[in-house]
Amino acid sequence: MIKFGPSGNSQAFYDAGLKHTEQSAELCKQAGLDCFEYSFGRGVMMSEGKALDIGEAFRAAGVEISVHAPYFINFANPDDEAAQKSYNYVLQSAKFARLMGGERVVFHPAAQGKDARENAVARTADRLKVLRDYLYLNNFGDMKICPETMGKTAQIGTIEEVVEFCKIDKCFVPAVDFGHVNAREQGSLKTSYDYQTRLEYMISELGFERMKNFHVHFSKIMYGGKGEIKHLTFEDEIYGPEFEPLAVALKNLKLEPYIICESAGTQSGDAAEMKRIYNNIAL
Repeated sequence: MIKFGPSGNSQAFYDAGLKHTEQSAELCKQAGLDCFEYSFGRGVMMSEGKALDIGEAFRAAGVEISVHAPYFINFANPDDEAAQKSYNYVLQSAKFARLMGGERVVFHPAAQGKDARENAVARTADRLKVLRDYLYLNNFGDMKICPETMGKTAQIGTIEEVVEFCKIDKCFVPAVDFGHVNAREQGSLKTSYDYQTRLEYMISELGFERMKNFHVHFSKIMYGGKGEIKHLTFEDEIYGPEFEPLAVALKNLKLEPYIICESAGTQSGDAAEMKRIYNNIAL
């Protein structure tokens, strides 16, 4: 089944005087949402007990949970010590995702830095092969580890690059941030055909089974010449992308991803709006 939910807590959560992630579980349930993404963007700073409490709250609400690994990850960094830190960030995220009852870890693959792009991409791929080995050694090989498409041209993470990374092992499942794709490609996603051609390419390369329940991030994003500038809300009328054409493409292709909304402060409401749009489309 397709699933919709927010990335973290929206502004309404804090305006209501709520403080603890456990309280988000019931709010998601009340809003008719199916999933929630916990971000370790600034580092994995959580006790095991807290993770278990969060997991119990979401299980009780019937809401699934995923995790976003720290933003510091950069598998293209030439320094081996820095690479080791990146491995550890993913492994720590996987550990806490499992404690919370989740099975998905999203991560930003790399930044190009001063290298030629082909060198940075090749180094990232080599490091992901090492990460694969670490994942299996630590019994995380059954989880979905999701390299994300990135929104800035200086970042590693085009759709094509992410597809190649996912060919390394079945534990790697694409995280397609369509706001990032749209920003990187200067507003390329307008019609259902725009979405569908990209999805058909990914299916042709990775197979339907790997893509059926792939991971999605969605929000409108302001962009400039170098790509992503900042996340927006669905109220924005200048920048895209729009969700309805993606919903049509997903239904056409019979894909049922895990869709996380990353709108700026309105992610829960916008996630509910995406679910409403999707459910109202009749093909």
